[in-house]
Amino acid sequence: MKDSAATGGGYFIALDAKMTMFSQLKKYIRLNAAVSETDLNEIVTHFKPLTVKKNRLLLSQSEICDKLYFVNKGCIRTYYISKNGDQKTRFIALEGTVVTSLSSFVSRSPSFEFVDALEDSELLYIKRSNFYKLVNAMPEWKKFYIKLLEFAYFYQNKKIEELVTLSAGERYAILMKERPGYVQRLSNKILASYLDVTQETFSRLKSK
Repeated sequence: MKDSAATGGGYFIALDAKMTMFSQLKKYIRLNAAVSETDLNEIVTHFKPLTVKKNRLLLSQSEICDKLYFVNKGCIRTYYISKNGDQKTRFIALEGTVVTSLSSFVSRSPSFEFVDALEDSELLYIKRSNFYKLVNAMPEWKKFYIKLLEFAYFYQNKKIEELVTLSAGERYAILMKERPGYVQRLSNKILASYLDVTQETFSRLKSK
């Protein structure tokens, strides 16, 4: 199993990706919800496969997000564009995690962020309508949904706390400790936007 800290908040359990497409999704759901085998088989029928190339945009700002993605292989991120035109990466999802523009997905309001593929990726997605049908029909899936919301809250709150209270060097040290996979796989540009520092600052931190 992957270190849960790699999910960003140490709360929602992720897993490694050396399994067939739907078996990996099933294991992920089992780790995060006490669903029966019958319910599990019903849940996965609502997920559809999607293969995307690197740099493929899955959601643009101002669009309404109607899909939640499970990453079987690859890397997906969510990011904002600042008033100065700079990218601000909010979340990075490697194999064995879910990703979406959650506020737009929940509220059906236009998204403030983009969702794109940082690598060639193999995904499974569920449409919002089917996701909420399962929430209403299955108590354990509703618990899964609540857990997802709690993870999103704790993850984002931790990220804000780090930005407000820690130096760039301290944030980089946490990145190296908790999310080494990011540093191994992603460009300095993406990592700098995740830490909210310039590329020059990130290069200096990396060279120390």
